[in-house]
Amino acid sequence: MEKLLIFPFNGNGLEALDCLGKNFELIGFIDDTKEKQEKNKLGFEVFSRAFIKKFHEAKILAVPGSPTSYHIRKRIILELKIPKKRFAQVIHPSAKISPFAKIGNNVLIMAGVVITSNAVIGNNVCILPNTVIHHDTEIGDYTLIGSNVTIAGNTKIGKNCYIGSGTSIINNIEIGDKTLIGMGTNVIKSLPKNSKVVGNPARQL
Repeated sequence: MEKLLIFPFNGNGLEALDCLGKNFELIGFIDDTKEKQEKNKLGFEVFSRAFIKKFHEAKILAVPGSPTSYHIRKRIILELKIPKKRFAQVIHPSAKISPFAKIGNNVLIMAGVVITSNAVIGNNVCILPNTVIHHDTEIGDYTLIGSNVTIAGNTKIGKNCYIGSGTSIINNIEIGDKTLIGMGTNVIKSLPKNSKVVGNPARQL
């Protein structure tokens, strides 16, 4: 089992605990908020960034980001100054991933996710439970994908996007970088970068 630190102590990090299986032994969390830096009620230790160097043998899973901070995930992760070889790839045992798919580093894939043939998942991507990503689809670096999302084949999702839970995205379209798609949205045409959409069909906010 590889030793693991999770950054930060947030919702994504807590959900990652269910995905560790027998591959990782959790040391604790890293968080910049001093009020969190103690042993919490769940029994996990929360450390400052200094412990990234102290536990130099540990892998790191960095899963910051929310609907309000998704667009700066890249900056937050790069500020950790961690070499790529230290980042973990955490995949829930129940996820179904095609042997023909490609998965990047610092990726969290939760329970029930299905990724089919020739799909490409970039680096620093988080995919929540029961999402389906179909053939030949590309997910850009630093993108967050909610639960119960369906992304049809031959679709390209840009970098630093946030795709809300319950969203459906049609095949053969492109979603531009730093796009926010609200919960339960049906996307039936390509979207330019920096879009913010919601509804059925998707409409710009």
